[in-house]
Amino acid sequence: MKITKSVLVSCCCLVMQTASSSITNSNNNSNDDDDTIPTFHTQDEQQKASDYANYFSAYADLHHQKIMLTDTHRMTAYHDAIMKNQHVFRDKVVMDVGSGSGILAVWAAKAGAKRVYAVEYTDMAKHARKVVEANGVDHVVTVIQGAVEDVTIPVEDWEAFNLQTEEDAAATEECPADDDDDDASISCKQQQSKVVDIIISEWMGYFLLRESMLDSVIRARDMFLKPKSGILLPSHATMLIAPIMNEDQHHMVIEEYLEGMNDWNDYLVNAKKQYGVDMSILTEEYDKEQRDYYLKSSHYVQLDDDTILAPPIVVKTLDLAVCTLEDAKGVDETEFSFDIESSGSGADDEEEINGFAGWFTVDFQSRTDEVGKQFGAKMTNPVHFSSSPEIGDTHWGQQAFYFASAIPIQSNGKVKIDGTMEMIRSKENARLYNVKLQYTIGAAAADGLNNVMDMVESVYKIP
Repeated sequence: MKITKSVLVSCCCLVMQTASSSITNSNNNSNDDDDTIPTFHTQDEQQKASDYANYFSAYADLHHQKIMLTDTHRMTAYHDAIMKNQHVFRDKVVMDVGSGSGILAVWAAKAGAKRVYAVEYTDMAKHARKVVEANGVDHVVTVIQGAVEDVTIPVEDWEAFNLQTEEDAAATEECPADDDDDDASISCKQQQSKVVDIIISEWMGYFLLRESMLDSVIRARDMFLKPKSGILLPSHATMLIAPIMNEDQHHMVIEEYLEGMNDWNDYLVNAKKQYGVDMSILTEEYDKEQRDYYLKSSHYVQLDDDTILAPPIVVKTLDLAVCTLEDAKGVDETEFSFDIESSGSGADDEEEINGFAGWFTVDFQSRTDEVGKQFGAKMTNPVHFSSSPEIGDTHWGQQAFYFASAIPIQSNGKVKIDGTMEMIRSKENARLYNVKLQYTIGAAAADGLNNVMDMVESVYKIP
């Protein structure tokens, strides 16, 4: 029997009612090591190898790098932030975290930096060295292959580049031997490594936090950046969501789910008829896989500006100078409220709300924390970057969180959506996230009638 759309809607309601347990269980373990990045907080080589295979390895391919290098909005933002603020870089020490092809490090050198550390974990470091040399800045830029959590400032650079911390005494003080007082030795060496004036990094993932590279930037800041005067670029980040009308793709996603299940049912008939084996015992598990992929996952989209139905709501802001590893773990439960009106274009034009979309912005500006405002360098030409639909296509796009079924907007009517959003790391992979949305929907028709639906709860994976 073929699956119909009406069956899909009733099935999805069950999904939304039961899926919440996964994010609740994850929250109960939020203080455990399960939601921290495995590569550097453990000496388990198997975990490190798995993290490399699942995350880092793709960045070793030039094809993957090219996708980012041809993102005009991305490249222009970083180029302008560096080259239009050369006074900030002149005679400074810079660290590029996750340097990739090395292009940001090259720009930093061309902007006048006296020393640039381009830190790259993958074998892309070999290509970065070639790029640095080909552009004549290898006397300024040194490419260090390794995790930023594990690298050290080269000993020979202290004298060669006159490296200094903010406290002159700390730069010359002799640290205790490791076996004398381990804690004191580590603390002293960390203080002596804080010689970097600027950390630049392109760490942002889908919906800002996916990939969890922010952890490495925070650790690099705490290990190497001068705490009073040092700056990070980008300096601030913001996450936003808004309701969308994107009916073509929404319907396509549902159709693909339906077609997948119909193909499965056809296979069951053929397997029984041709091979005499009943495989229907696996239908429930197959259906779960299909729902997880199509209905319980966010989808990468490149939306047009006119698909946004209401002004976006900010769900999280980050000040890179002071944010913590805990801040990087996700988004605490945050309230939102959207009022969506019919365009009033006529009864023949059906309008609907298909879900929410999430994106981010980052800013390259002066520090705004109290200490940084007093001592930090001044970015006289700040730069703003957004991955929102109004900017045009970027390689980040947006993440769409589609409803199980669209919410219609009556002609000359209004829809009000009130709820909360929460985002936490997946228990299975700390570089991925789950998003929980809880909301009620109220509809007001032109005749004044109001209808408020029950609370809807959905959990989506960001794949």
